[in-house]
Amino acid sequence: MARIPVNGITLNVRCDGERSRPAVLLSNSLGTDLSMWDAQVAVLATRFYVVRYDTRGHGGSSSPSGPYTVAQLGADALGLLDHLDIERAHVLGLSMGGVVAQWLAIHAPGRVHKLVLANTAAQIGTREAWLARAAAVRAGGMHDIAAGSPARWFTPGFVARQPVVVGTMQKTVRALDPEGYAACCEALGAADLSADLGRIGAATLVIAGADDPVTTVADARALAGAVKRAQLATLPASHLSNVEAPDRFSDAVVSFLLA
Repeated sequence: MARIPVNGITLNVRCDGERSRPAVLLSNSLGTDLSMWDAQVAVLATRFYVVRYDTRGHGGSSSPSGPYTVAQLGADALGLLDHLDIERAHVLGLSMGGVVAQWLAIHAPGRVHKLVLANTAAQIGTREAWLARAAAVRAGGMHDIAAGSPARWFTPGFVARQPVVVGTMQKTVRALDPEGYAACCEALGAADLSADLGRIGAATLVIAGADDPVTTVADARALAGAVKRAQLATLPASHLSNVEAPDRFSDAVVSFLLA
């Protein structure tokens, strides 16, 4: 792990694999940290230089007062690439990380090689719902969010089969700084990239979870339909498809990046 100064904050970062290989940047979902990618890194690091980080407001990264914007989160990712002297990377983001990845592909296309957008959409939810969640977290902390996260993230079968994995991820949510989480909610509430999806020129893989109640298969189809060079893969999973179906997820990503 390393703490890297970026845009007036510090990001908690981990790099795996040989530096001489093509870089892959991983951007986490709301309410998680870079450990969400453990299964993918075990596979990707044999072929790529894998850079993962905690989004501001999450994990070991700084959690300044909000609100944040997606442009700010995107600028953090660019600053990290600059600091590591990575000119161009494959970018993989899930949910909130997928929104950041879209922003990068739209606003910094020269920095993005291939793009993987998992369990995400150009606009996730509604502004009103995100602002209400931000207010609730600022008032009452992370307990209720942690309690409700399994139903948002996983199918009931996975929750029953993998209580240790689910419990560990709930522990991560409970430990988050409420202000950082709320500020990211505000970023998502203001984000709608749908008008700019046609500007994405990178070859793109859109990954959907067949049972995802947050960003649905219909959302994924709309995203893939709006991006010029996109293909769609649907996995037997809910919202955190990389955790619920790790092998299928990793296989899809590696096959796409190596094609």
